[in-house]
Amino acid sequence: MEKNTLVLGIGNILLNDEGVGIHVVTRLEKEGFSDADLMDGGTGGFHLLGFIQSYKNIVIIDASLDQYPVGNVRVLHPEYAKDFPHQLSAHEIGLKDLLDAAFLLGNMPKIYLIAISIKDFQEMGMELTNEVEMAVPEAMIKVRELVKSLAD
Repeated sequence: MEKNTLVLGIGNILLNDEGVGIHVVTRLEKEGFSDADLMDGGTGGFHLLGFIQSYKNIVIIDASLDQYPVGNVRVLHPEYAKDFPHQLSAHEIGLKDLLDAAFLLGNMPKIYLIAISIKDFQEMGMELTNEVEMAVPEAMIKVRELVKSLAD
């Protein structure tokens, strides 16, 4: 049975801003967000394939190494792995491969990406930098708006 929407936080929580997707999902969970299922997807990987294929819509929150200022939040609707930003983050190949596998298996949900821009180099640590920390509330608002629009 197909569920409606999964909000999937991706990232490495041990590399500061690289784990921003997980921070957003954790905060939504603490607030009691119940309009969609929430999941800490870690650094992605094929173990998530079954989860992804059981939903109509997937909202992925991830760090992005791009030309935008640190803390910039964008909502994208990539249809294929090639449509994702060229440099998501350190785990980009695993996530893109996962989505390609779902496409090849014929059960590809609609994918939405909330990309949060980070600096290229990430030190070890579990705290977000100030710029990325300030972007978390905006990302949470975008998740809520997107999930609401998908329920209509």
